[in-house]
Amino acid sequence: MTVLLRIQNLTVEYKTRRGTARGVDNVSLELEENRTLGLAGESGCGKSTLGRSIMKLVPYPGQIVSGRIEMLLHDHVKYLKGVIERGIVNIIDLNEDQMRGLRGKEIAYIFQDPMTSLNPMITIETHFKEIMKAHYPDIEEEEIIGRAYEILDGLGILPERITDYPHQFSGGMRQRVMIGLGLALRPKLLIADEPTTSLDVIVEAQILEEVAELKDVFNLTMILITHNLGVLAQTADDIAIMYAGRVMELSSTESLFDDPLHPYAKALLESVPDVTHPEKKLSWIPGAPPDLTDPIPGCMYNPRCPHAMDICRTVQPDLITVDGGRLVACHLFGGEKSHGTS
Repeated sequence: MTVLLRIQNLTVEYKTRRGTARGVDNVSLELEENRTLGLAGESGCGKSTLGRSIMKLVPYPGQIVSGRIEMLLHDHVKYLKGVIERGIVNIIDLNEDQMRGLRGKEIAYIFQDPMTSLNPMITIETHFKEIMKAHYPDIEEEEIIGRAYEILDGLGILPERITDYPHQFSGGMRQRVMIGLGLALRPKLLIADEPTTSLDVIVEAQILEEVAELKDVFNLTMILITHNLGVLAQTADDIAIMYAGRVMELSSTESLFDDPLHPYAKALLESVPDVTHPEKKLSWIPGAPPDLTDPIPGCMYNPRCPHAMDICRTVQPDLITVDGGRLVACHLFGGEKSHGTS
């Protein structure tokens, strides 16, 4: 399979009055074409910061301080002339004008709250026109409307509602519109940041099914950011479990749910209510995530880990390859053979 996105040793820091917090700490990942990678973990673990870094949209006072974010593109992309080599571009090296050409067209981002992302003063039709004309100034309006109709119909929205305003839609419908706008330019990579937040389970299931269908139709590669492991079980090919800005485990979805390796991944799965076994006692993770402005020595999870050893309190484990290609950062699995780019 062809690697579409390669993240190498990415570090993102937030400068605050209390000190510097590492929102993403030396993360390395690869994403192959036409696959879906899930990013999971507790709030504040770095999921959204990692997603926004790919778009160079880390909010102030955040800053990418090191690493590479390489993406496979077309050599003929004119606005990247001089910075693209053999179809590969390092997103971190791009200036704002170059990023504007990349955003939406090559990489699309679906934000958490559609009501704050959509302009309440313009219709859905105008939203589509603005996005399309920003990248294709000479495109005919008939083509824009035709593409919008096709996308909205695939998301269960009646085409005639294209002239409505955002406030005339329900929360689920607005989220569908946001997904539709993300697909308008046929991007190679779609990053969905909590796309089903605050929606009821029935609407959530419908949207996930529609997104899965459109992913196949448009040959999309996806990064799905969520704290809901049940969502990833239905949609993701692989899952990266993040904690305190680092990747603790990266496994196929099936392997992770069948046999989680990292104690944190196991604890997350055990804390999910199981309606099929109501007699099962609900588990939780003791303690709280660490203060990133005052990092502790060793593994950041060690104060909450039931398997913590002396080495866990002094040495930070590398992300190593185990069990047929799975990656885990835990001293329970050794550490002498480091996964090279972590």
